[in-house]
Amino acid sequence: MTNVENLTVKLNENDNVATALRKINAGETTQNLKSKNFIPKGHKIALKKIIKGEKIIKYDQLIGIASKDILPGEHVHVENTNFQSTDHDYEFSTSIKLPNMIEPEKRATFRGYKRKNGKVGTRNYIGILTSVNCSATAAKNIAEAFNKEKLSKYPNIDGVVSFTHGTGCGMADSGDGFDALQRVLLGYIQHPNLAGILLIGLGCEANQIKFLMDAFNLNENPFFKTMTLQDMGGLRNTIKAGIKCIDEMLPEVNTIERTDQSVEHLSVALQCGGSDAWSGITSNPSLGHAADLIVKNGGTAILAETPEIYGAEHMLTRRAISPEVGKKLVDRILWWEDYVTRNKGSLNNNPSPGNKAGGLTTILEKSLGAAAKGGTTPLNDVLLYAQQTEKKGFLFMDSPGYDPASVTGQIASGCNVVTFTTGRGSCFGSKPSPSIKIATNTEMYNNMVEDMDVNAGKIISDNKTIEDVGQEIFDLIVRVASGEKSKSETQGLGDLEFVPWQIGATM
Repeated sequence: MTNVENLTVKLNENDNVATALRKINAGETTQNLKSKNFIPKGHKIALKKIIKGEKIIKYDQLIGIASKDILPGEHVHVENTNFQSTDHDYEFSTSIKLPNMIEPEKRATFRGYKRKNGKVGTRNYIGILTSVNCSATAAKNIAEAFNKEKLSKYPNIDGVVSFTHGTGCGMADSGDGFDALQRVLLGYIQHPNLAGILLIGLGCEANQIKFLMDAFNLNENPFFKTMTLQDMGGLRNTIKAGIKCIDEMLPEVNTIERTDQSVEHLSVALQCGGSDAWSGITSNPSLGHAADLIVKNGGTAILAETPEIYGAEHMLTRRAISPEVGKKLVDRILWWEDYVTRNKGSLNNNPSPGNKAGGLTTILEKSLGAAAKGGTTPLNDVLLYAQQTEKKGFLFMDSPGYDPASVTGQIASGCNVVTFTTGRGSCFGSKPSPSIKIATNTEMYNNMVEDMDVNAGKIISDNKTIEDVGQEIFDLIVRVASGEKSKSETQGLGDLEFVPWQIGATM
């Protein structure tokens, strides 16, 4: 990485573009050439003549194709760059870097809630889940009955939360969409951050509670109850019965206290949203370093957002612990190519307008930066959306790039902490797992300091290292897992971000 006159950064010696560290006016000199036009902060400047049809290279990787001749010193962005679909000759398991695992007795610890099944929670919530949108009002009214005043008698309980959604009927009762919704519900029912669960349905929906119970061999117990509006005799009776059900859970759930637990029980979601050009330079590599520390301590880190690793997936297949794992990732890429084609879309519809304003030109450029969140350890498994984890270490979960849907799947897969990098400034939280926000640049961090937990922009503004910020993120993960509130929690975020991925037709 070279920094010339504090104007630009060239990330690899083979790159033919550099990134502007500040606004560059026409005529200013950087990298031994004069800028031919205005270059916004975070945007790219051509370092040599790039002929029409030639590859544009950043991170020593393809990020696009020149749509016309680009002169040295010219702004490189959507006006002169075309997207090109990936066409990799995939390599499997050729770049495996085994981590130096920390011995169990020397691993970092946090203060967590040990559950009877051996899992450990970072929060102690009671959740009200809905099988269908038709029962959402009942769930919300039950949760609202347990306000701060009522819960003040139960200091070890973080809250009573309703998880409502817009599907569950008008859908096929089999196939990708149905299976994904059932995995989400199962994951929340079994989540270590939820000490008690009430599952409410209407009664006649496609997503029958009985189907879920039978499919996963679930049985009711004092801390897992189900009911439907039709069996209970309507909305008012359901709300009354639901409040009584939660009241009965509260005293016992309140007796659960935090104890010292190994970081090996942490499962951390690696997420990004509102990305900019700095995401792949500051915050994402720093989060990748923190993910490596989680893995070395025996824990789990889960990367997601399949459309946002598109064009970088070949770097992950090389890290796959086995060819079989690598091929599972390629299968998901092929599924997405077919999915967007049959829906008359394009994977390059992502980046968003905000991403482009922040300097990201194509999905290939965005993906190369996004993949850095996954650190350097082997890819141990590839999960379907909301699939329960069976292995530890670094994992990938298939999901859309839409943050609420993606994080919902990661939490369902077992993530008890969420980490979230952002360059434009994303205000996000997702109960029951606390969310930690990591800013890519100091300017945005200072502007949104009430929402941002970590300033990775210090790598540029204060000459901090990726390792410095990565350690800061890891230390904060441990503190938040132990009960310290993240900025999104203090802001009250997290009640409305439960968004199961809807796959398939609504009928």
